[in-house]
Amino acid sequence: MGIRGELFTCKATTSGGKRTYFFNVKENRQGDLFLNVVESKEHGGTGFERHSIVIFEEDMDLFTREIQKSLDYIRENGKGH
Repeated sequence: MGIRGELFTCKATTSGGKRTYFFNVKENRQGDLFLNVVESKEHGGTGFERHSIVIFEEDMDLFTREIQKSLDYIRENGKGH
């Protein structure tokens, strides 16, 4: 097991490097897996501002379904439409 219970991690950095998103699969002390999504961005040259959400294994199907609906809406109705 990796540092802080991390089993797997990957990241996506936006063009221009303004934001980085981390997707961390972690395991808690009871052996439950969860996804921790973190947004990191520079904060006024003094460091980084981080925002995090946790999606538990039992909620993955619900989360995936609803985020897909949201992404579909943006694709159909966003500026690039």
